[in-house]
Amino acid sequence: MEEERFDIVIVGAGPAGLACGIDATKRGYNYVIVEKGCIVNSIFHYPREMTFFTTADLLEIGDVPMIISSEKPKRVDGLNYYRKVVQVWRLNVRDYTRAAHIEGEKGNFRIIVRPEKPLARTPGETAFRASRVILALGYYDHPNYLHISGEELPKVSHYFTEVHPFFRKKVAIVGGKNSAAEAALALFRAEAEVTLIHRADALSKDIKHWVLPDIENRIKNRQIQALFNSTLVHIEAGYIHVRNGAKDRIVENDFVFVLTGYHPDVDFLKRVGIRVDPESYRPEHDPDTLETNVAGIYLAGGMISGKETNKIFIENGRFHGAQILSVPGFAID
Repeated sequence: MEEERFDIVIVGAGPAGLACGIDATKRGYNYVIVEKGCIVNSIFHYPREMTFFTTADLLEIGDVPMIISSEKPKRVDGLNYYRKVVQVWRLNVRDYTRAAHIEGEKGNFRIIVRPEKPLARTPGETAFRASRVILALGYYDHPNYLHISGEELPKVSHYFTEVHPFFRKKVAIVGGKNSAAEAALALFRAEAEVTLIHRADALSKDIKHWVLPDIENRIKNRQIQALFNSTLVHIEAGYIHVRNGAKDRIVENDFVFVLTGYHPDVDFLKRVGIRVDPESYRPEHDPDTLETNVAGIYLAGGMISGKETNKIFIENGRFHGAQILSVPGFAID
């Protein structure tokens, strides 16, 4: 099997992974960033009209300015910006390349990679050798499933992208945070008949400050139906079954969005040898060095906090590369 040698292999080309590549470039390391999809793959799969919660300057990496025409950046601004970053820094990114397995030890890791559809540049698996590995995997590819009957039906999705296919359809949304609220409002304005199902007695107060009053008013005016203290227990072709306490309710339905959050790829981490807390999904790591219990393997970005995805964003994850590479024990001769 063909093998290439690097100082560092970075897994994941989201903002945190790209920032790690920039810091590796600054320090003169020979590195490669592998990404199973396109660069900033998670942002690419965000809703098409999504607006970031933050300001443009807090998304910047590598001293590349993010120039936008509105107060807050949108998804398209993010995609344009991070492409520009890759170009400016000439980052060595191998996109559509999946890291399938990591073996070995600090100073001599072997990373098995394979090409991903739609681009299969090389047949079969290849391998990289590296002294250090940084995992910037994110969590967006792994939804929190409800594990209920009918969740596998084609009418069910764990991602919301756009409104057009749901014009004048009966759409249920499960969740009570930003993703659910924004999807509910967008669908309502596209004339979908929206039912919001949430297990708590109210929406999260952490919803974006310009979104929360909007969704609350739509619910108050009965333009969006909200079923609080409720859970979705069964999905079928034309209906859903919702439970409130001991009482079940059958609701006519065309489509379902289960927007209940995401989590890191726990199975991959365990295969690598990283210990993961079974409750929080937090990978074991030193908070100062970001090194895991596997010496020479480090974490960057949102996956650090496990299920608590509201603790690490682009704003703070973009500094993890500098934190990791500045640790004396990281230095590569």
